[in-house]
Amino acid sequence: MRDTVRVELGARAYDVRIGTGLVADAHAQIAPLLRRPRVVVVTDETVGATHLETLRAGLGAIEMVSLALPAGESTKGWPQFERCVEFLLEQKVERKDIVIAFGGGVIGDLVGFAAAVLRRGVRFVQIPTTLLAQVDSSVGGKTGINTAQGKNLVGAFHQPSLVLADIGLLETLKPRDFLAGYGEVVKYGLLGDAVFFDWLEKNAPAMAAGDLAARHHAVKRSVEMKAEIVARDETEEGDRALLNLGHTFCHALEKATGYSDRLLHGEGVAIGCALAFELSARMGLCSQEDPSRVRAHLKALGMKVDIRDIAGDLPDAEGLVELMSQDKKVLDGRMRFILARGIGQSFVTSDVDRAVLKTLLDEALAGRS
Repeated sequence: MRDTVRVELGARAYDVRIGTGLVADAHAQIAPLLRRPRVVVVTDETVGATHLETLRAGLGAIEMVSLALPAGESTKGWPQFERCVEFLLEQKVERKDIVIAFGGGVIGDLVGFAAAVLRRGVRFVQIPTTLLAQVDSSVGGKTGINTAQGKNLVGAFHQPSLVLADIGLLETLKPRDFLAGYGEVVKYGLLGDAVFFDWLEKNAPAMAAGDLAARHHAVKRSVEMKAEIVARDETEEGDRALLNLGHTFCHALEKATGYSDRLLHGEGVAIGCALAFELSARMGLCSQEDPSRVRAHLKALGMKVDIRDIAGDLPDAEGLVELMSQDKKVLDGRMRFILARGIGQSFVTSDVDRAVLKTLLDEALAGRS
């Protein structure tokens, strides 16, 4: 089964194709976009070792040259970005050529940014290989890298020409990586679709166990929701900020853990969503049953849900609040949070009592051994 979700952005509209066997069928998918039968692929060493030859075979008569960067969040910075751009220049990539980002969110963000700045804008195709990338980072045109000051602070909006979300690739993910991606899936239900969250409560265990039909539906519904929001607000002037549910907490925790394997991005999103709902309840915006339900669902899947689930040292509450204040969503010096009036009812606000926030973090940190 295959589905197509259209991201409606006028002249820059594009398809997100969802299904199995898309990489093996890459020639049919990508050839119509090409001015000449050649693509440049940037991947990471883990994905390259597992899937690159499948992509090469799938491209058939299309010539393919490739670069494999180190795997991991630490790749998403200046040194590997420079390496990527230099490689694309060495390959004499032209503005009408296609660069393929073949990997998870790190590769998609970095390669998309490289395509955005190369010759002031080169076309690129996203082939996301992780659940997180398929449901979130590959769609919507946000590209960028991390710096010493924080996450995604340098980047550009640059929409892909096509996204191929091959569900079959998810079968090679380690369980931890799959569940980290699930943090972004559950976010969609929490921010705007209570019916989808109900479905996830019933079907997420089957998804985690490998049910392809459940995975297909979850990816399709997540992409539909993101596409609708991006079409309304491409550059995050309003509604698109809802997609950052959990991310203000997440980005601070990622910075505190040095963008390391101590905390994967999707794990941080899951913890952040739980904290956002707890903060909402303490501010009287939603019932206490809502954060309890969120936490129970995440725990049932064996996911990280508490700050205490993060190994190693962390800053104190004041230190975490300071990290949050460096987030790119800060507006006029005020932190912006995505809070909720209930499951599926999120909204953006800067009206958060710093004392309530600090108390919440103090208590969360106090639970650590």
